[in-house]
Amino acid sequence: MKISSLTDIGVQREMNQDYFYTSEEAVGPLPNLFMVADGMGGHKAGEFASRSAVEWIVRSVQSAIGNDPEQILDDAINEASTRILKHARSHAEMKGMGTTVVAATLLDHELLVANVGDSRLYVLDQTLRQISQDHSLVQEMVRLGEMDPETAKHHPDKNIITRAVGVTETVNVDFFRVDLKSVKSVLLCSDGLTNMVEDLEVEQILKDDSLSVSRKVKQLVSQANAAGGRDNITVVLIENDSHSEVSESC
Repeated sequence: MKISSLTDIGVQREMNQDYFYTSEEAVGPLPNLFMVADGMGGHKAGEFASRSAVEWIVRSVQSAIGNDPEQILDDAINEASTRILKHARSHAEMKGMGTTVVAATLLDHELLVANVGDSRLYVLDQTLRQISQDHSLVQEMVRLGEMDPETAKHHPDKNIITRAVGVTETVNVDFFRVDLKSVKSVLLCSDGLTNMVEDLEVEQILKDDSLSVSRKVKQLVSQANAAGGRDNITVVLIENDSHSEVSESC
């Protein structure tokens, strides 16, 4: 594996409420673990929610008993949701905070993805494919056939999410499995990237063999900022390779 990660405040925000985690070494029973979280809430609440969710998930996975990776991640994300909500109830200024979480672990021949909210995971094989499904108001409308995907991309309510960690004690986590055989790259990112940079442009950058993994990540962030940088931008890129390279991490 080659891994590179970067988070950026963007052009228009005063605080970075994104948080990420990468470990190509084992975390508890999981052989590796990668996460991106995008917090929401008032002053410092979103920042607290994203960072705390990631830290509590890691702690829970480290102490997990059993060997079912899906159950381990489901339990860990739900524990984080319970803890964030409990904290919000005892700190009035943090009421209503929450966070997205997209997490992945690369198993022997399979990628396991866990998702809550609208941070995304893509894989690149012949083309770039979104694996996670956004838990957002407009995407629910797309799935119900009430809105076409192109309209959804530019809808003013596209950032209203319908599911988040920390808003309720328990949360329904979506899981996806992908055969790794033909996967060249795995990309986890917050919507600060996907709202600013079209999927085709992301694909072109990931396919550019002249760029190192770290250069690809920096270019994705740079493109998002050049397009307006309206939100925090976080990117974790994993390339399927026998050598490892880590540029920036938590």
